Amino acid sequence: MRVLVTGGVGFLGSHLSRELISRGHEVLAVDNYYTGNKDNVEDLLDNKNFEILRHDVTFPLFVEVDAIMNMACPASPVHYQKFPVQTTKTSVLGAVNMLGLAKRLNIPVLQASTSEVYGDPTISPQPESYSGNVNPIGIRACYDEGKRVAETLFFDYRRQYELQIKVARIFNTYGPSMQINDGRVVSNFIVQALRNQDITIYGDGSQTRSFCYVSDLVEGLLSLLFSPKEVTGPINLGNPTEDKISYLAEEIIRLTNSNSKIINLPLPEDDPKQRKPDISKAISILGWSPSIDLTKGLNLTISDLASRLS
Repeated sequence: MRVLVTGGVGFLGSHLSRELISRGHEVLAVDNYYTGNKDNVEDLLDNKNFEILRHDVTFPLFVEVDAIMNMACPASPVHYQKFPVQTTKTSVLGAVNMLGLAKRLNIPVLQASTSEVYGDPTISPQPESYSGNVNPIGIRACYDEGKRVAETLFFDYRRQYELQIKVARIFNTYGPSMQINDGRVVSNFIVQALRNQDITIYGDGSQTRSFCYVSDLVEGLLSLLFSPKEVTGPINLGNPTEDKISYLAEEIIRLTNSNSKIINLPLPEDDPKQRKPDISKAISILGWSPSIDLTKGLNLTISDLASRLS
């Protein structure tokens, strides 16, 4: 198959592109380079099955492919809050344009949605049936609501045009190729620890997250893409092991042998207090569950970031 991966040179997109090619597929990676970096796919640049097209998905795209994975959107609060209008446009107009392309070609299209559609949840773990607790006018809404609207569009295209859609709700993911200035908690803590700087925890550290290593997540996304036509999702993809942010900081200090100290800063507006996916659908429908534990995944991520900081 020839697969279009939007955001194809970003963190997740680059790992997806590499795995698709390893399975014998061709990849057309589309990216506007806002958070993507060609260094992420340096090993693929001479591969005959890999092609990069510089393009912003807020504008229509006319190409010939067999499937679409719509991964384009900044996923770090640092990046999406810097340009909130563009973030919303990327989610909404990007969805419109990729759905339009899929409709013209009559091909499957996968949407990379997010656990942020659940907002600051009032129940845990979060099942796909939970409609969420999102502040529509808060500083995170450009991302949260943009992804919610994208899901609406995907299911309306399904109902109105019988389009073959797939919607994955991705929980916190980490691994090699994260940007040094990514702004997400795992890379922030690792970079601070490697530099022996203070590790900054927002809030008291009791808030929880569930961290999924990138290769596990990629396996889940491809299982969903190649699942039977009637499987639409939304399906949660993430690690159901729940850890406190304070534990994550302490574990990273231990694994890096860092002299960093932990300091606490005020919790940002609308920051979720809990994140834990209910992955029973992923297990029963896709036969998928993550296999890499936090310590192993952190060691791999630390090695990658350390090599780029040196």
